[in-house]
Amino acid sequence: MPALPSPSQGQSAEADRRYWVEVLARVADPVLRALSQQRLKAKMPVEAPYGNVADRRRFTYLEAAGRLLCGIAPWLESKPIEASEEKLRGQHAEWARAAIDAAINPESSDFMNFSKGAQPVVDAAFLAQAVLRAPIELWEKLAPKAQRNLVKALQSTRVIRPGFNNWLLFSAIVEAGLCFMSEGWDKMRVDYALREHQSWYLGDGVYGDGPQFHWDYYNSFVIQPMLLDVLDTVSKHADDWNSMRPAVLARARRYAAIQERLISPEGTYPAIGRSLAYRFGAFHLLASIALRKQLPEGVSPEQVRCALTAVMRRMIEAPGTFDEDGWLTVGFCGHQPAIAEGYISTGSCYLCSAAWLPLGLPPDDPFWKGPPQPWTQQKVWSGKNVPADHALGETGGIPGCRK
Repeated sequence: MPALPSPSQGQSAEADRRYWVEVLARVADPVLRALSQQRLKAKMPVEAPYGNVADRRRFTYLEAAGRLLCGIAPWLESKPIEASEEKLRGQHAEWARAAIDAAINPESSDFMNFSKGAQPVVDAAFLAQAVLRAPIELWEKLAPKAQRNLVKALQSTRVIRPGFNNWLLFSAIVEAGLCFMSEGWDKMRVDYALREHQSWYLGDGVYGDGPQFHWDYYNSFVIQPMLLDVLDTVSKHADDWNSMRPAVLARARRYAAIQERLISPEGTYPAIGRSLAYRFGAFHLLASIALRKQLPEGVSPEQVRCALTAVMRRMIEAPGTFDEDGWLTVGFCGHQPAIAEGYISTGSCYLCSAAWLPLGLPPDDPFWKGPPQPWTQQKVWSGKNVPADHALGETGGIPGCRK
């Protein structure tokens, strides 16, 4: 197991950011380079541990593209100060636009499936979320024809009926994306997703995945980051949507505090629930709250950076994480195909990118500039006098929503 970065080892803030960018490039380059050349389907292997390669091949390419872009979008939209990072960012932004064009152009050899089967609405949603997170680099800089094709691709997902669970948010964020693009959008799909999720709120920062509680990371993979991004985009269109924002943010901040506390002193976290092959994408919500500069009281940006860096090192450097050509393999800490569900394939694994959202913060932000700090479990287990944790002091009710 690789050595872990920690304050006691003197890992610098600058080294942490360099490491994150290096990991981003290592993971992203095979996908973006191939797709920008319309060669993703020819080059990307399809690992499907359930033996359903033919079925997952219909979806895995859009999974890889949508999920990867969702996580790197804030970095693409940022303006890094350091020249070598800016050069890298600019190259990846060019690849990303060419990749989107290749995925949505009907004449492309990498034209992707947005409407057959249920899965495409999931990854069209991550693609829409990427556009919302990088409106200049991934929308305004697209050629007009590519913009039209992207609108058509997102609209084509409307034939898919989402499940009665977190999937409602996939349809909602697709419509939010269309709203941002000044296209016709379905307010009912948005309203239904928002209201049902308020009714599924269980307390102390946690929503059910549907009416029931599930011990997994879907509050972070999907639910809370998408609630925040949907409301950011559409809340101005309805007073009752706008009234949801304070409670939704308060819950997200509480869940971010819980997520930070889940990271052990060694940089591990519990392997609980489904979709563990998304690796450190499990910290999508914590990363989102850090990007928003809304971390809860008592949780510093520096300690979040150090905790996420430790997790990232544990997972990305585990033997077997990449195949011989640099593609992600299916697993949690290394190559562990038995950990996968039937819907998991190579492209699914690229949701790990969601942990990189804080790269959208400039290098002089406290998240990146501040000296290393121990995270909560390091403090507790080293005997430091740490304040008590407290549940979120609200019932979760939002006016106009049933509970």
